[in-house]
Amino acid sequence: MPRMKVIGPDEAQGEVKAVFEDVARKMGTVPAIFQGMANSPAALKAYLAMSEALAGGQLAPEDREVIYLAVSENNGCHYCASAHTMLAQRVGLSAEEALAARQFASPDSSRDALLKFVRRVIETRGFVDDDDLAAVRDAGYSDGQIAESIAYIGLATYSNLFNHVHDTPLDFPPAPRL
Repeated sequence: MPRMKVIGPDEAQGEVKAVFEDVARKMGTVPAIFQGMANSPAALKAYLAMSEALAGGQLAPEDREVIYLAVSENNGCHYCASAHTMLAQRVGLSAEEALAARQFASPDSSRDALLKFVRRVIETRGFVDDDDLAAVRDAGYSDGQIAESIAYIGLATYSNLFNHVHDTPLDFPPAPRL
């Protein structure tokens, strides 16, 4: 049960209504997380703007989704693990790859190195060592892609924490439990 007010698409007004119309056009629906975030148009727009900016970045869609899955599982966010399991499959990852990503692993050696780097960033609060950077670079990731991976950690963490506080109701197929 949501712990904050839910602003449904039918009751949205002003800038939130415009944002919801745009989201519905792109996604076919307005996910429950956005209906909670809409209590603050600034918070909602900040999440969507960062997400949109990163979607136009250098990381492949598959890389973006595995990062989101790993961070969400690490943070215990079943809502985001569920949403991004579905999104990962839409960009071509198998169910098995999505499950592996939630454990910071991938059968693809480059992507596995990226996930190991993401884990190190989280574990060290960003104080990674030179070997950590060398390993992800050796796997073929540029400094721009490394910067984006860190940004995805932040974006996922924001949505994970929001969902914990709000107790966002699940409106995606549930991700399998690990």
